[in-house]
Amino acid sequence: MEFPRRPCALLVLILSYFTQLAICMNSGKINFREKEKQILDQILGPGRYDARIRPSGINGTDGPAVVNINLFVRSITTISDIKMEYSVQLTFREQWLDERLKFNNLGGRLKYLTLTEANRVWMPDLFFSNEKEGHFHNIIMPNVYIRIFPNGTVLYSIRISLTLSCPMNLKLYPLDKQTCSLRMASYGWTTDDLVFLWKEGDPVQVVKNLHLPRFTLEKFRTDYCNSKTNTGEYSCLKVDLLFKREFSYYLIQIYIPCCMLVIVSWVSFWLDQGAVPARVSLGVTTLLTMATQSSGINASLPPVSYTKAIDVWTGVCLTFVFGALLEFALVNYASRSDMHRENMKKTRREMEAASMDAASDLLDTDSNATFAMMRQCEIHISQPRKNCCRLWMSKFPTRSKRIDVISRITFPLVFAIFNLAYWSTYLFRDEEEEK
Repeated sequence: MEFPRRPCALLVLILSYFTQLAICMNSGKINFREKEKQILDQILGPGRYDARIRPSGINGTDGPAVVNINLFVRSITTISDIKMEYSVQLTFREQWLDERLKFNNLGGRLKYLTLTEANRVWMPDLFFSNEKEGHFHNIIMPNVYIRIFPNGTVLYSIRISLTLSCPMNLKLYPLDKQTCSLRMASYGWTTDDLVFLWKEGDPVQVVKNLHLPRFTLEKFRTDYCNSKTNTGEYSCLKVDLLFKREFSYYLIQIYIPCCMLVIVSWVSFWLDQGAVPARVSLGVTTLLTMATQSSGINASLPPVSYTKAIDVWTGVCLTFVFGALLEFALVNYASRSDMHRENMKKTRREMEAASMDAASDLLDTDSNATFAMMRQCEIHISQPRKNCCRLWMSKFPTRSKRIDVISRITFPLVFAIFNLAYWSTYLFRDEEEEK
């Protein structure tokens, strides 16, 4: 090689040599983002991929495309009894194999391709069959992505919020348990073309710190619910969520106040029978309060045709309060009857005393003494034996007082028996249904 004699020519030659060396060194680096664009253009370019055609079956057969489903429940916000619905926010994922989307992973250095436009690839026509309302999340960007793996596997993930119907059986309300379902099915593809399967392992996950107002999520289970119509059989998946109602809220807000109102209505049994304004105002006030409590409870529940457990409780409590008011009406009537009877007895005694005075003038002293002695003997012989109950009741000479005394014992005793029957019936019935 013959070197030029001029220094400038030598300098130019040296610079060109180092430039070529740098180009050769940089040629070994790969711009993976540029490669990803080239691969996407290659597999999804015009005339290369048709999103209207479903993928082939397993191992490239003509069988149905298999889509694996899994969910992550992020939150359950409301469970409405009156509307019979619940709201849930979840991350929904679908995964299937589309061999038309295979690509070279550059020796394992390109793990997957990422898309945000679902319309560029074939998507299963899944819908939520018991959905009432739903919306996607678009803040700050749409919460959706698609990953395409080198073997053609497609993973679709999206965050959605749904309001789903939940038919409830409220016969044991508020001691009930409710099962709410989340159903997913194919809208147009039959099982000959599309099959949904739960992902193996753990197809449904629930956030750990899940807090629900008035409910507790006891457990959940996955199942299949394929449906047959006159157009074919459609693949369907469902998740059953078992909710148990928190009873402590209803114990504090409903049961204890109702018990207190019933007990307050018994106070009238201990008031004097002549205190008419006090006893009437107490009975009417407790009756109106109990009626208001009952109407407030029914306002938060749907108008069902059957009798609920809370209806039995409020109905019996209302009957006890109303019975206490009727008891005073009976006492007032008996008091007036007792006064009339006492007046009649007083008049009769006065008439007998007057007749005895008149007869004493005609009879002598001996015959009068003999008559009095015989009368005492007749009275002594005619008196029957009294048992303990009659002896105790004889301490209360008037019928009105006896009614009050009997009510003081009867009302609490009957209410205690009702409580024993109520709680044993509904608690054991709840355990039997759970088994």
